Amino acid sequence: MILIADSGSTKTDWTLLHDSGQRTDQVFMATFKTQGISPIHQSSADIRQILAQELMPQLSTFSRAQLVNSKILESPLLSNIRIFFYGSGCTPAHVPMMKQMLGEVFSPQGVEVYSDLMAAARALCGHEEGVACILGTGANSCLYDGENIIQNTPALGYILGDEGSGAVLGKLFMNALFKDAQFAAVRDAFLEETKYTMPIVINKVYREPLANRFLASTSTFIHQHLDFAPLRQMVIDNFRSFFQRNLIQYQRQDLPVHAVGSIAYHFQDELAEAAEKEGFTLGKVLQTPMEGLICYHQ
Repeated sequence: MILIADSGSTKTDWTLLHDSGQRTDQVFMATFKTQGISPIHQSSADIRQILAQELMPQLSTFSRAQLVNSKILESPLLSNIRIFFYGSGCTPAHVPMMKQMLGEVFSPQGVEVYSDLMAAARALCGHEEGVACILGTGANSCLYDGENIIQNTPALGYILGDEGSGAVLGKLFMNALFKDAQFAAVRDAFLEETKYTMPIVINKVYREPLANRFLASTSTFIHQHLDFAPLRQMVIDNFRSFFQRNLIQYQRQDLPVHAVGSIAYHFQDELAEAAEKEGFTLGKVLQTPMEGLICYHQ
């Protein structure tokens, strides 16, 4: 049994699969969702709580009968699972922490932990050379040689970097709402829809945890109001900044730029326009890396 986890700042997608060794249409799959798991933004106690209260109850709903139309389980479920955990914040310094916590639930010998950037590279490029990007709540990119990440411009997070991300887009949006007179009508519509006020926004950004998720959540409203030209231009400029500050470092404009993440997926037209203006070609765009990761691990 294989359990693949793709964890971003906002949510974690889990896929459980078993390859019968025959045709791929006989591969069993079950999917789960939990909140995002990040060893940078969350304590070990928080992560253990997510595993115990969100993941394990979903896994436990799968009895032996549900899992096996064939006889694939010879011992308890958890000891049979091999884990491939790909996560935001799974830097080399934080990988041991994640391995330890997952190993407390599953067999420690069956746990492998990688960054979300490796998930993007494997899902988007497989075993081919390419530029792989993450454009979701956060943003990151790399040059991938088909097996390894060989170059990476530091993302630096939404305060110091993360150009192109939903969090930075939200930051730009909030700034424009309260400072730019031409956004007055959009501001009124946003505040009416959300029931926010400026003090509530300030509190959510500066005093409540996970401000990056709050800022990125504004992308839904932004997407619904792209007919307002200055707002659409803000989206394009955010992407252009991503190309200028991150991808140009690789000096590989001969390669198509592949991207994964909700921001890339829902703003594909704006991303393609930004890429063209910066001398790049947009390649594959996926909403999540899971489909590509399943193919990679099969």
